[in-house]
Formats: sequence, C-alpha cells, structure tokens
Amino acid sequence: MPYFDAASAAPLHPVARQALLAALDEGWADPARLYREGRRARLLLDAAREAAADAVGCRPDELVFTSSGTTAVHAGVAGALSGRRRVGRHMALSAVEHSSVLHAAAAHEAAGGSSTGVPVGRSGAVDPAAYAGALRADTALACLQSANHEVGTEQPVEEVAALCAEAGVPLLVDAAQSLGWGPVAGGWSLLAASAHKWGGPAGVGLLVVRKGVRFAPHGPAGERESGRAPGFENLPAIVAAAASLRAVRDEAAVEAERLRALVGRIRSVVAERVGDVEVVGDPERRLPHLVTFSCLYVDGETLLHELDRHGFSVSSGSSCTSSTLEPSHVLRAMGVLSEGNVRVSLPMGTAEADVDRFLEVLPGVVAEVRERLGAPVASPPPPSPAASLVVDALGRRCPIPVIELAKVIGEVPVGATVTVLADDEAARLDIPAWCQMREQEYVGEEPADRGSAYVVRRLS
Repeated sequence: MPYFDAASAAPLHPVARQALLAALDEGWADPARLYREGRRARLLLDAAREAAADAVGCRPDELVFTSSGTTAVHAGVAGALSGRRRVGRHMALSAVEHSSVLHAAAAHEAAGGSSTGVPVGRSGAVDPAAYAGALRADTALACLQSANHEVGTEQPVEEVAALCAEAGVPLLVDAAQSLGWGPVAGGWSLLAASAHKWGGPAGVGLLVVRKGVRFAPHGPAGERESGRAPGFENLPAIVAAAASLRAVRDEAAVEAERLRALVGRIRSVVAERVGDVEVVGDPERRLPHLVTFSCLYVDGETLLHELDRHGFSVSSGSSCTSSTLEPSHVLRAMGVLSEGNVRVSLPMGTAEADVDRFLEVLPGVVAEVRERLGAPVASPPPPSPAASLVVDALGRRCPIPVIELAKVIGEVPVGATVTVLADDEAARLDIPAWCQMREQEYVGEEPADRGSAYVVRRLS
C-alpha cells in the first residue's frame, strides 16, 4: 500500500531500526554516571550529538535533544523570549508557521506579550522586505520555517536571517520538514527539528541555540541537556535519530533529484487530467518530495477515504476534513482554494510505478466524488434573462456552497450577480478562489442574518 504522507511522519529508516536495537542493549544506563555502563551510554550520547551537529552545521555544545519537535519549538521560543525580556515582549512570525509556533505565540500573547504575523503571497513564501517591516525596537524574537509543511514552499531564510541580524533580532528556524534534505543556510540563531520527519523514531527533537544568543530556559531547571530539555534522555531513540539523519543525508542528493521529477509529474498530470484543480505552492522553490493540490466541488474527507480505499495514504489541509470546519491556516493565508485539498509527500524510495498508479486512479476518484455531490460536469447553460439570484447554502458544508454557486451562475445574465448565503468558514476562502479560477468577479462579502453573503458577478 503506497504511503504518501512522509510530511507527517516518514517511515522508520532501516539504519534507525538497526541503531535503535543496538542502543537498547548498549545504551540503557544513565549517561550521567561514572561507572562502566554509564560511560558507555555517555559515549553513545556524545557520538549522537556530534553526528546531529555535523548534519545541522553547528557546534555539538549548541545542540540538545528534546522529547519532540514541538517541545524543541516551545523551549526555543520561551527561552529566547525570556533571555531577551529586557529588549521587549514582541515576536514576529510568518502567517504559515507550524501550529507549534502559533501555539507558542498565542501563549506568549496570553502572558501579556505581542506578536506580528507576516503575510505570504499565493506561493506561500514571505517577502523579506515585508518581514523586515514587522521587526520593531522591542522585538525579542523572529520565527520563520525553512519550508512549509503543507505546500512545500521554501522560505527565504538566508535573506530574512540577514535582515534580522541587521536589526539585532535572533531568528528561530523550524527546520522540521527540510533538515533531512540538507542544512539550513543563513545566519539563523536558533533551530528546531523533529526526527520522525526524516525517518528517525518519534519522540526525539533537536534544539540548537547558537553561541552568543541570549537564552534563559523557561520553567523548572533541569540538570540534563544544558538545562534546556529536562528529563532522562531517551538514549536509544536519540542514537537512532542521529544515525538515520546521517543516513538520509547520504542519500539526499540522488533521492531529491528523483523525487523532484516524480513530484513535477504529479503537478503537471493532475492539472491535465483532473480539471477544476489548483496546484498550490511555489513550483520551483519547493521541497523535492511534496505537492499539494485542491479540487473544486469535492468533499475532502470523502476524497481521502476513497484514495485510502484504493490503497493510497495521503493527507489534507482541507476544511472538509477538519472537525472545526475551518480551512487550514496555511491555505487561508495563501488565499488559495481549500476544498478537496490533497497533500502528497513521497518518502524516500517511493516507486515510480506507485506514482503512476496514483495518477491513474485519482481522476476517477475525483469524478466519482463530484458526481455523488451533484457537482456540475458540463459548461454553464446560455444566459437567460433571469434577475440576480440568491443561493441559500446556510447549514451546508464545504464544498456545497461552491457547487451551488457553480450550478446557477449560468442562469443570470452577464453583469448580474449571484449571492451565496453560507455559514461555513471555508466559503470565505473558496468562493473567491472559485471566481479566480473561473474568471468571474468576486464582489465581496456582506453581513447577513446568519453567516455571510458572498456576492459574485458573472463576467462571461
């Protein structure tokens, strides 16, 4: 069964499995003890730290192991803000950061701090100049991911890091998605990553704090990992994480070229065969293994279930698959279509034949889901003299409001409007996206007794 969700968790690398089993026998003792078993464990821990530091491009004494990537982010944000509290209590971050960064920012605001979200363009990348504009005299920390976890767009970390350095603000980089493919360029100050993203075991994160960065660990002090990651080290998992990071780096150059070609094929073939689809993210400056696309008139949850039934494991940022019925914050920030969203992230070693079969299966699955939802399949009927229409889609969830809009747009004359009443948050993103895809005019959103009224003018 092809597994196409490496961005969530990559399959355990064979080297990680071997290292984990070996370390269970050799690295079970307390590495802080001076007896024979403790010394043996300390040697394993030191070797793992050196290997991980070499892969990151930092000094071993700048890197600590944490219990997860999220823990690394939270410890990094809290420690940097605490260390620079005399500077101020403001932080800057991109609008498409991982939820761990957003949650850390929310906690900071709840404690009396402030934050500024830097917007992104439709490709998902920040403009370095716009990021520089978010830096203030009281900015204690800036955060920017190396590459986006949902759409694969690489961020201009090197440029932003230089601007942050000019402003005297440390930059924390969430490198969870990219570290397996190579080190993060630029003069960043802090870095966080997660082993299960590159084929290591879950439950191991990395936190790097460069020398010279003011940092004060937040919370109760600990004796281990320089006081930045309290608790007993999971040494077997740490050894496996470091070993697998070195192994995937050895394979990265060749595998990146191969997977980039497969992803490029997915990007082009999906646009050709599926129809009414938007492939999102930067087509060039992107991770080699990840592609995301959104299909009009498709219920994302049903689409994922159908693909799973055909043997393909993929994920989604669609509001249709969310219990909150709200679009992904990444897709919302980009202003792209969210309904029927599919993220394909290929693990190392993905067979070309599996990608070919996915591309054979996908068009039929999308067509079946659209037919089940009563989506339009033909060109709109000729214009009629009907007056402007109001479509009541209240209480109906993604993608029904857009489907109802598409059904009736041909019933009004050119220049007339269709007003869609909807209380689904996804409509706020998907109706403007539909207008852009279909070259109709999105007039805007108006208040309604319930939900909102979205006004669309027919142009053709």
